[in-house]
Amino acid sequence: MPCRFSRLPLAALLLASALTGCSSTKTEDQYVERPAEQIYQEADAAMREERFKVAAKLYDEVERQHPYSEWAGKAQIMAAYAHYQDLKYDDAILALDRYIQLHPGSPDVAYAYYMRALSYYEQITDVRRDQRMTRLALDALSEVVRRFPDSQYARDAKIKIDLTNDHLAGKEMEVGRFYLKQGQYTAAIGRFRTVIENYQTTSHVPEALHRLVECYLALGITDEAKTAAAVLGHNFPGSEWYTDSYALLVDANVRPERNEKSWISRAWSSLF
Repeated sequence: MPCRFSRLPLAALLLASALTGCSSTKTEDQYVERPAEQIYQEADAAMREERFKVAAKLYDEVERQHPYSEWAGKAQIMAAYAHYQDLKYDDAILALDRYIQLHPGSPDVAYAYYMRALSYYEQITDVRRDQRMTRLALDALSEVVRRFPDSQYARDAKIKIDLTNDHLAGKEMEVGRFYLKQGQYTAAIGRFRTVIENYQTTSHVPEALHRLVECYLALGITDEAKTAAAVLGHNFPGSEWYTDSYALLVDANVRPERNEKSWISRAWSSLF
């Protein structure tokens, strides 16, 4: 699964500031007191010019100079957005955590949770690497759905949850195939079983069932092999994985047959 997805549209996220002609941005570190609206407008201008580091610094300056103004909260979330656009995800997450803590009742808090989830989601790496960030993304996306089920953010979060689960299942399959090639069948079964029990709606299930057939036949546990093939054939009858599994059973002089006492049958029945 690719880790990059379309960036959040800037026009939809510049929060309620009517921009007038903007002067050039001051980037000096010294304290120069100015009206909150003026600093905020300069920050917005920097965002439009994709000078995200400058924009983040200016949004922070709004809060620093005018912490109790109406612009302060807007500047906090926009500073986080500037970090996000600059691919500084850790900085964005820290800023969003702070915003959520300080403004739990804000109309923009749903967006803050969503952007926080995206900041984890866009750091998802290849299945061959550690998947800690994938799990953090899944937790954050699930929180968006749980807290704001009727929001536009929840709809997109649900789609990304499916993709994230598919990614996690892919990691289990990668490790399981490695164990299978090494002849470590019990370890491989553990990985494929995780896919069947925890990621049953993902695209990896047909292969996981087939790999179970391979493993159980290699161990001489034909009842479980027959059950895995039967579940595979019933739910994915046109799958190439079922064709391969059926051929393996024929070579072993057995046929697909579901055993209702098998963990495979129980796992499948409990979810469908």
